[in-house]
Amino acid sequence: MQLRVTFVAAARSSPLLAERFEDDRPLDQAGWDEVQRVAHLLVPLAAAELRYCSPTPRSRATGDALGYAPLVQLALRDCDMGRWRGLTLGEAMAREPEAVDAWLADPRATPHGGESLVGFISRVGNWLDTRPVEDGGRIVAVAEPSVVRAALVYALKAPPSTYWNIDVRPLSTTTVTGYAGRWNLRFDGAPVQPSRA
Repeated sequence: MQLRVTFVAAARSSPLLAERFEDDRPLDQAGWDEVQRVAHLLVPLAAAELRYCSPTPRSRATGDALGYAPLVQLALRDCDMGRWRGLTLGEAMAREPEAVDAWLADPRATPHGGESLVGFISRVGNWLDTRPVEDGGRIVAVAEPSVVRAALVYALKAPPSTYWNIDVRPLSTTTVTGYAGRWNLRFDGAPVQPSRA
């Protein structure tokens, strides 16, 4: 049996340029407003046999607001950014420019003392590959945009550097179909378009 796993990117909790590594902030008012605007498009995904989410407050709140009652999956947590946790990319660059350059250039690098990009992609991919086929064919997972990017790199068997070329917008959906070791990207129509920020 093939699985159909639809990732819903969590609503935002800050403007894009203020995004922080491993951001634990809850949804802000703009995020709640975006969820309300697109809910009619995303609520039907609650019919999935299995509903999951990342452990972040905004992923849980997005899933709950959409009526998914998702089960938290630790494997869908954001990349462990070590001492850069809570910083923006600009702040990390200001403190450790050479370390940030090394991290961006080498997917195996861990200059922050956390998890490598390769390790992050593998962790998310392992979660994808271990979804229980016998429990049903449709899964929805609300996750941070970074987690969705990692899942796509894994599913497509793309080089880790591809991660930096994937743009995942808040409240967009991405579907992969298949089973362990064999995933296909599926386009289901027009993407969800939350308000511009």
